[in-house]
Amino acid sequence: MPELPEVEALAHHLREHAVGRTVTRVDVASLSVLKTVTPQWTELHGREVTGAGRHGKHLDLDCDGLHLVVHLARAGWLRWSDSLSPAPPKPGRGPLALRVHLGGPGFDLTEAGTKKGLAVWIVRDPREVPSIARLGPDALEVDREELGRLLSGRTERLKTALTDQSLIAGIGNAYSDEILHTAKLSPYATPGRLSGEALDRLAAAMREVLTGAVKRSVGQAAARLKGEKRSGLRVHARTGLPCPVCGDTVREIAFADKSFQYCPTCQTGGKPLADRRMSRLLK
Repeated sequence: MPELPEVEALAHHLREHAVGRTVTRVDVASLSVLKTVTPQWTELHGREVTGAGRHGKHLDLDCDGLHLVVHLARAGWLRWSDSLSPAPPKPGRGPLALRVHLGGPGFDLTEAGTKKGLAVWIVRDPREVPSIARLGPDALEVDREELGRLLSGRTERLKTALTDQSLIAGIGNAYSDEILHTAKLSPYATPGRLSGEALDRLAAAMREVLTGAVKRSVGQAAARLKGEKRSGLRVHARTGLPCPVCGDTVREIAFADKSFQYCPTCQTGGKPLADRRMSRLLK
C-alpha cells in the first residue's frame, strides 16, 4: 500500500509534470471507483491543473478549484505517461480504473487484483471526503509533545495506534514496522504506558524513518517508487532474513489479509511474539 512517503513523491511528480497543463479529457474505465456523483468528471475538462498535494495517504490534484482526490488503497497506483493513447479505454478491461489526459501526457489510475479498494472523489473542498475529514495530524508534523498527548491513555497495541489514520495520518503497515524497529519497541506495547524515554525514541524514529523515505522517494519516477520503498525497508516484508542491526531472524505475525514483521532481539527482549495463527495468547 502506498503510504505517506510514496504519496508525497507522487504529489511532487504531479507538481513537476502536471501543474500548468489543462485537463483535456477524463476516461472512466470503472464507474465503481468514483465515490461522488456530482460534480461529474466531465467538469474537469478544460480546467488547468493548479496544484498537487497530499492529505495523509490521499493524493489531491487541484484543477482550478475542483479537486480530484485519490486513495490508492492496497493495490492501486498512478502510472504517468508522456504520451497517452487517445483511444478511449474499454470499460472493465484490465487494471485500468481512470485515465486523465493532459494534452498529450497524462496518467492512469490502476489497481491490481480482484479486491478493489481504489477510490476517487471529485469535490470542491477536500474536506468533503469523509476519510480526509476524519484524519488526525500529519505524521510529519507530530512532534514529541503532541505524540505523547495523542497516545496518552490509549490501550490498543502500539502497532494499531500508529496505523490509525484518525489518530496520526500517513503511516501504514510497512512504515509502522520500520518505525517500531528503529525505536526498539514491541508492536504489542501499550501506547498509554510508554515511558518518557520510549516516547522520545518513538518520536525520533517517526521523524527519521518518514523523512528518510520521503528524501529517497521524491524525485523518483512514479514507476520506480515501489522498488525504492522496498530497498529502504529493514524488517517489513523481510520474514526469515537477518535483521540488519543485530543479525537475529526477522519474524512475522500474520492475520487474515495482512502481516507485519519485527525483530525479537531489537524489539521484544529476544522473545518471539505468538502468532495469532497458532495461539490467541498475544502477550
